Amino acid sequence: MRATLQRVTRATCTVDGALTGQTGPGLLVLLGVAPGDTDATAHAMAAKIAKLRIFGDEQGRMNRSVQDIGGGILSVSQFTLYADTRGGNRPSFTAAAPPDHARALYHTFNAALRALGLPVGEGVFGAHMVLDLTNDGPVTLTLDLD
Repeated sequence: MRATLQRVTRATCTVDGALTGQTGPGLLVLLGVAPGDTDATAHAMAAKIAKLRIFGDEQGRMNRSVQDIGGGILSVSQFTLYADTRGGNRPSFTAAAPPDHARALYHTFNAALRALGLPVGEGVFGAHMVLDLTNDGPVTLTLDLD
């Protein structure tokens, strides 16, 4: 499982002009699922993200988590995180999980975040989504649990 996190002051997701998910201060999480990922992988990724200290404390040092600041998450499925661009000019996505497997683990991941007390807005799996965000910092990290 792979996630790209962007610290945001706000983020929204729309599909066909309709708002599907949003967050205020917190994280935009782009989540990619690999074929070997399991429910345990999804829970481990959620726990890591919830506790990752990438928000400023009183001295401006990255010492607080999204849980610590009372922030939220906008979670978006992103199979393109597993793109292989080494051969030619057209990416291959064979390293990404098949849609049924990825969809189930995306929902497991979101449920795990909610179980940790985080408000979670969602994208729509497999849809063409438009994301609008205000990056904070900017702070952007990639986590791999492969």
